[in-house]
Amino acid sequence: MLLFDILLPGLVLGGMYALIALGLTLQYGVARIMNLSYGESLVAAAFGALSLYSGLHLSPLAALLLAVPIAVLLNWLLYRLLLERLARRGKDSGGQEIDSILVTFGVLFVIQGIMLVAFGGQYYSYSYLSIPVVILGSTLAVNRLAALAFAAVIGVAVYLALTRTRIGTAVRAIAVDANAARLVGIDVRALAGLAFAFGGGLVAAGGVLVSMFLTFNASMGVIFTMKALVVVIMGGVGNVMGALVAGLLLGVVETAVARLVDPGLTLAATYALFLAVLLIRPTGLFGRASS
Repeated sequence: MLLFDILLPGLVLGGMYALIALGLTLQYGVARIMNLSYGESLVAAAFGALSLYSGLHLSPLAALLLAVPIAVLLNWLLYRLLLERLARRGKDSGGQEIDSILVTFGVLFVIQGIMLVAFGGQYYSYSYLSIPVVILGSTLAVNRLAALAFAAVIGVAVYLALTRTRIGTAVRAIAVDANAARLVGIDVRALAGLAFAFGGGLVAAGGVLVSMFLTFNASMGVIFTMKALVVVIMGGVGNVMGALVAGLLLGVVETAVARLVDPGLTLAATYALFLAVLLIRPTGLFGRASS
């Protein structure tokens, strides 16, 4: 059935977009750092999963247990050793964001260069759980369903952590107004570093899951960065539910355009949807206008 042929693959793709965007929501929406190396971190995690699977025959799902903690640690070190120092030096938030853009732009080329040296410019993929199953008349591979299931579990866990815990409430308060959060005793710098680190962990999880069913190479990180940024802005900067809804919506729209019109127009459809949302809701689907 055509509807399910579009809806089910669209939800899988949208689930990946939502998971990837959650990490950028924490890094940009909370820590106020526009991480231009975000997509490269995702591709690096994908290559890590590929290497573990082909070299040690380690399941990508098991590789999550390695990739996420390592990514959290590396992103925390990046924040504490470099980005936090720039934030202290900056005179205002605008200057801090410009510095962070310049720094992460450099990190982008460092990560990309290492991957190009190690793996070259060719495309990679591997066969893991590529067993077709029929659901509601639509055929999907088991690896896509497994990726969607893990993305859903991770997404729900992050949402509950941010809405049902004291630390999560403090993180959301920083996303709304960092200055007001300081006034009520919230350690903004410490929690911003924590949010940045866990944002890196989420993008690593997304990279491992994406590697299970997509072809990738060392130079395509910018694509994931732009898609994540589009989802974050569409949903409302710093809004977790907005990122989840916008990611799913974008995945379904791209799948529909690819199936009904032309696969080459998916990028155009992405930005058409992006512009349409901003025209109707300038602050995003779940964003709030500043008073």
